[in-house]
Amino acid sequence: MIVNSSHRVVIVGQGYVGLPLAMRAVAVGFDVVGFDTDKNRIDLLGRATTFIDDVGDAELAAALATGRYLPTSDHTAMAGFDTAVVCVPTPLRDGAPDLDCIEEAARTLAGHLRPGCCVILESTTYPGTTDEIFTPILEAGSGLRAGEDFTVGYSPERIDPGNPTWHLQNTPKIVSGVDEGSLRAVQAFYDQLVERTVPVPGTREAELTKLLENTFRHVNIALVNELAMYCHGLGVDVWSVIDAAASKPFGFMRFTPGPGVGGHCLPIDPSYLSWQVRRSLGRTFRFVDIANDINDHMPDYVVARVVEHLNRRRKAVCGSRVLLAGLSYKPNSCDARHSPAMEVAKRLHELGAELLAVDPLVDEADVPVGVTVVPWLPEHVEEADLVLVLTDHDTFDWSLLERHADRVFDTRNRLRTGEVERL
Repeated sequence: MIVNSSHRVVIVGQGYVGLPLAMRAVAVGFDVVGFDTDKNRIDLLGRATTFIDDVGDAELAAALATGRYLPTSDHTAMAGFDTAVVCVPTPLRDGAPDLDCIEEAARTLAGHLRPGCCVILESTTYPGTTDEIFTPILEAGSGLRAGEDFTVGYSPERIDPGNPTWHLQNTPKIVSGVDEGSLRAVQAFYDQLVERTVPVPGTREAELTKLLENTFRHVNIALVNELAMYCHGLGVDVWSVIDAAASKPFGFMRFTPGPGVGGHCLPIDPSYLSWQVRRSLGRTFRFVDIANDINDHMPDYVVARVVEHLNRRRKAVCGSRVLLAGLSYKPNSCDARHSPAMEVAKRLHELGAELLAVDPLVDEADVPVGVTVVPWLPEHVEEADLVLVLTDHDTFDWSLLERHADRVFDTRNRLRTGEVERL
């Protein structure tokens, strides 16, 4: 569907969520302003240089060449927008949601609001944010009334960086509004961008939908992570157990263990839900708390297994050369946000290990202190006391590790050679 380019769209935040959305909006014909307060990021975008997996340099260059994509840190460029979408970070600070970026985005947009506009929040947050915080700021700063003068809605992002199958266009999009008119406006906008929209009764339901999706995954990963720890103690191959269980065609969904959880969602989003339940109801969300405890301590467990492995060979961690295979939080991605591999590296460095790492995708600026980045070469494998597989990128020459399987600890089950120690 090609739309009228006179419809002006502002996307606040040009990161892993906002940038793919901006590219899609340009592709269907919208006139798009990509706003971000990070001037370095804006400079890269202006030079058609990407920093995320899902948007390439060529796609950026093509968007810029249309004349309908303007990356900027100048808020005055927002003037005259018809639809604005907020895709800004919502981190945790001392266990509580930090909505500073959402509030600042709302204040900035309020100065450019005009009758007939539609404003949509995509940032992950707790139920009630759109109605109780985001909308009142828009109203106070503009003097306009939501539902009467302009429309407001919430549509949670469902970005999975680097996923080759599911992307913005073919992933169903949850849509909601503060009233029926707002829901219609939000749905009409996204119907031009994605193949299917899924309306829900209100913004609280949409906000909670996002938290449920990620809490479901977080809890099930914690389940298999704890199972992996117990299986090791019992002398049972957890990977064979999971493979066997996955043969059941109903009532089971496959999840696999690993060195922890990372990325922009799982380490944070379930805690939003737990925090809201505690604040509003005075109760603990026990499943979330347990899952946090298990997944947060998986890097410690991996380090303990490294110590165990080296001890069997009469080596101490201090002074041992450990080659880390992969630093990003998921395979074939440059995304190192909250990566458990980084936590493992930090702990091994504190124990005195000499750390080398191979990851051609991760920016060296994200590499932790005490880690030297090296290319994937036979000599680095041969000279290592242990090769620790933390992220299983397809670009790695896995046959090289198979030849040195007795010195490999694989937390991702990428290698099936008998001598390899697996999580």
